[in-house]
Amino acid sequence: MRESVFETLIGFAVLIAAGFFMWFALDRGGDSQAGSERYNVSARFNNVSGIDRGADVRLAGVKVGIVTDIAADFDRFEAKLNFAVDSALDLPDDTDARVTSDGLLGGAYIALEPGGSFDNIPKDGTGEIIYTRGSVDLLTLVGSFASSLGDESDTSPTPADDGLGDIE
Repeated sequence: MRESVFETLIGFAVLIAAGFFMWFALDRGGDSQAGSERYNVSARFNNVSGIDRGADVRLAGVKVGIVTDIAADFDRFEAKLNFAVDSALDLPDDTDARVTSDGLLGGAYIALEPGGSFDNIPKDGTGEIIYTRGSVDLLTLVGSFASSLGDESDTSPTPADDGLGDIE
């Protein structure tokens, strides 16, 4: 009898801990962060590998928003991201957005680089960032680097062949 009471108490403690973690995850999720102090912006990328709903949106390394939705645009064959950014941030309409990561093993995020335009992206939820750069496939990058190292052919001119021909 004593063991069943102990097991019941342990089970109850596990349920409370699981409930706390569930509440924490929902509280920190995408929709709860997109309140009245943020506005929605969209952008289209050719590749958003590593980006998930809830990923950071950063400006100069500082978190200014979160990704709220990811969808495929079947007409343009691109990924459309919606994100909420702080309403205090006035993004120029020539802002550049790119998918980047926190190093080799870090998570991916959206990095914003403001342009020099005097016109700003509208804050009514219809704003879209036009200039985007998608994520880089690390395996393809390493493969192209490795293949360039294996290329032993040197096309530089030799001292005998300086491109001037025979001048005597």
